[in-house]
Amino acid sequence: MRLLLVEDDDHVAAALSAVLARHGFDVVHARSGEEALQALLPAETPPFGVVLLDLGLPDQDGYEVCGKIRKRGSVPVIMVTARADVRSRIHGLNLGADDYVVKPYDTGELIARIHAVIRRPASGGPATPVDSELRLGPVRIELPTRQVSVDGSVVQLTRKEFDLLALLAQRPGVVFRREQIISEVWRTSWEGTGRTLEVHVASLRSKLHMPALIETVRGVGYRLVAPAA
Repeated sequence: MRLLLVEDDDHVAAALSAVLARHGFDVVHARSGEEALQALLPAETPPFGVVLLDLGLPDQDGYEVCGKIRKRGSVPVIMVTARADVRSRIHGLNLGADDYVVKPYDTGELIARIHAVIRRPASGGPATPVDSELRLGPVRIELPTRQVSVDGSVVQLTRKEFDLLALLAQRPGVVFRREQIISEVWRTSWEGTGRTLEVHVASLRSKLHMPALIETVRGVGYRLVAPAA
């Protein structure tokens, strides 16, 4: 997923970009508000999935940039700033920011917040219902009946195997952190559950006869690689 990082400090941007890249994000760095707005213009490249917006920019205030971004569309915006007072937070959220993170922050929490806003329905309109059926090449996932088939043949999955596959399949190509998967599928914390996740991933690969369908992102988590139709 493409992520726009709006940050005028090159050292901060370089360190954060490295962390984000390890979590599967394709980071584009903008050093000013104008650069950010130009980067968000419609183009042939894939759209950005989220914007991390610093407020202390050299050419214009980040609040102004957020307002302009929100007028153009519904891309999620997370303000990342040292302005910690409640009034600043309220102002940012009222301008349309999806979240507000105060520096210094824990990078793990920032990654979690990014994934949280990505999962939300787009702002400015009604929530988009999740498709009742997901198709990934020869794989067909029917959410209401919890049935999975490959090339028309039904594959018997356990409840957790289905939940895991459905979670990954709703955002092909997006890296899901191990902690996030455990939280959403097993509804518990990450501690002590890592081996369970690995076993379920291996079982899915085997039952679907598609070992390359779920890719391991070393040190981070897993993502679903959509097969050719």
